[in-house]
Amino acid sequence: MWVPLIENNEHLSPGADYFIQKNLDQLFAQSVEIDTILLACTHYPLLIDKLKSLVPQSIQIIEQGAIVAKSLANYLERHPELESKCVRNSRIDFFTTDATADFDAKGSLFFGKPIQSRHVTL
Repeated sequence: MWVPLIENNEHLSPGADYFIQKNLDQLFAQSVEIDTILLACTHYPLLIDKLKSLVPQSIQIIEQGAIVAKSLANYLERHPELESKCVRNSRIDFFTTDATADFDAKGSLFFGKPIQSRHVTL
């Protein structure tokens, strides 16, 4: 349910709180020993502030983005030959096989600023 809330830009609405809290209640009902929540979906970091406000402070929330970034940094440190293949001061292009307006709206949520994609056919 969380992904559709995010993709429809409803994740910050008061109505979303009901569904998120309901899912959290179901999760915590499974065990009193739960002490960590792993956000293992690319969408879920957009819920981090809401989740922090809804779960007890004793619960650790781990985002996969930080784990992936740390792993990538480690890999790049071990492979300095890749530095020469990295492009600096380049541009970012977005391509989609979906409707560009929909992709742009949803992509902007994740990118943090407006984007403009180009449609491609595969």
